[in-house]
Amino acid sequence: MIHFKSVKKSIGKSVILKDLSFIIKEGEFAVLIGPSGCGKTTTLKMMNRLIEPDAGEIYIDGQETSTVNRVKLRRSIGYVIQQIGLFPNMTVAQNICVVPKLLRYDKDKCNEITQELLELVNMPYDEYAHKYPSELSGGQQQRVGVLRALAASPPIVLMDEPFGALDPMTRNVLQDEIARLQKKLNKTIVFVTHDMDEALKLADKIIFMDAGEVVQIASPEEMLANPANDLIRSFMGTRVSSREPMLKAADFMRTNVLTVSKNRGLRECTNLMASQDYDSLLVKNEDNTYAGTVSIDQITGSGKSVSTIASLTSNHNCVSYVDDDAQECFEKLVASGDRYMVVLNPDDTIAGIVTKTSMAKAMADVL
Repeated sequence: MIHFKSVKKSIGKSVILKDLSFIIKEGEFAVLIGPSGCGKTTTLKMMNRLIEPDAGEIYIDGQETSTVNRVKLRRSIGYVIQQIGLFPNMTVAQNICVVPKLLRYDKDKCNEITQELLELVNMPYDEYAHKYPSELSGGQQQRVGVLRALAASPPIVLMDEPFGALDPMTRNVLQDEIARLQKKLNKTIVFVTHDMDEALKLADKIIFMDAGEVVQIASPEEMLANPANDLIRSFMGTRVSSREPMLKAADFMRTNVLTVSKNRGLRECTNLMASQDYDSLLVKNEDNTYAGTVSIDQITGSGKSVSTIASLTSNHNCVSYVDDDAQECFEKLVASGDRYMVVLNPDDTIAGIVTKTSMAKAMADVL
């Protein structure tokens, strides 16, 4: 959808963009982020030719933008800015339909568009269509600014820090609304922000810039897990450090397990499992080290030929230690096909077990 190829821009001796190259796919929510002066707003304005590059090429839908009439290009791309820019002498309905009227939509079509868009943001037509911007709250004005950008149904919408001047609560609500609208309408949105929380919440793809260059392009999850440098790490703040400590098997294991010595009788073990609603036991040696497991099927299938569980104990169940990497343990458990993994202390005594369910629950708590 949007392709930058070796784009460069300078103002006087100041280099604004250095050999900028990236691709934003159709339907993606891409966020440009970075420190002040990194070139993100310049990059955004190049997409609708508000700023022209000194070198390089910019393609939209396979067409090089310098070959397209500027006015025609801008009418096909929605644009939302922090200052909103609503016309104070126009009603909400008139503001929304500025571009459709320039495209010669008739009055009925404009009314239809206005009603449909106002409904999308829970602003009833009868209540809001004929109000003026001065009669709206800041959040409502910004909603109208977004709707105006969507009115002619452009495939691409550019948004330059649109929520930066709003209070945190209103900003949070509008972030949710724009994310919902993007999914519902399947628009390609390019969004400029300096707020990493906003980027992580909204983006499918984050393009992190510094000093006119792309430092890293990644999904929010990938950028959290593997920030490319210390600058990105500082933008992430405590989010990165909170993920750095390795999660261990001990963080996921259940400790409420049934253990028995291997010299215990069959009937005693059967009664124990029945009373606790377990179908297997963890078996210990005389020195309390792990010996293996025994299941109810093994006991009932043994007949009366044995008196204790010692000879029925199996040591084929997968095992890990409390300090082992949790992800490796989970992969080992899945690959083994076992219902659970036995977790041992460094001295080989039993610490607990990890099941697929307990790991999923603990992982959800961590995330």
